[in-house]
Amino acid sequence: MGDRKVGPFKNWRMASAFAVLLVAASVLFAPHVAAQSCAAVDLVVARGTQEPGYLGTFVGDRLYAAMRAALPMSVRAYPVNYPANPTDLSSVSTGSADLVAHVADQAATCPNEEFILAGYSLGAGVVHAALGTGIVAGLPGVVQLPGDLVGRVAVVLLFGDPLRLIGSSVPDQYLNRTADFCVAGDPVCGGGVDPTAHARYEDFIGAAVGFSAAHL
Repeated sequence: MGDRKVGPFKNWRMASAFAVLLVAASVLFAPHVAAQSCAAVDLVVARGTQEPGYLGTFVGDRLYAAMRAALPMSVRAYPVNYPANPTDLSSVSTGSADLVAHVADQAATCPNEEFILAGYSLGAGVVHAALGTGIVAGLPGVVQLPGDLVGRVAVVLLFGDPLRLIGSSVPDQYLNRTADFCVAGDPVCGGGVDPTAHARYEDFIGAAVGFSAAHL
């Protein structure tokens, strides 16, 4: 009699433990699920050279926080996966391939989602490569956004863009939706003599959000 009472109790405990494990697993894998969800806007950020942070501490993380607070629609974000190392000759091409792959996959999954492509410093070069800007489009391994995705890119944001220094800009079809920010004195984008200026892009975050809002 005693055994028949204990058996079901043990089974109940095992079922409860299994349920707890399922809940724990769902929590652990929630970031992956969230990464595949749809939003009105997908902010895709290529960080600067060896820049720390999820999207980049100088620009990307701040930009994402400001957009989520200010824009009247849902915003998700994606960090372009690339070495962010100027001594790695494949860095820009690797970044362009990851950016394009993400946009293509997300566009297919979420047909109503628009994209904001943002790049800071070396990351601006990655965005240029994906858009097909002449000087970097010819680098070995560069992947360019296919024509059917051009219209899905609502905004392009460039910060401390090294190609600006040599007068190179995005292809014509992106010009009216591109904002290119360069801090006074920044040697990377403006030929200035103040290296610290290249890390001072927080003052442009508000302008970038305002520009984005006007083009969404």
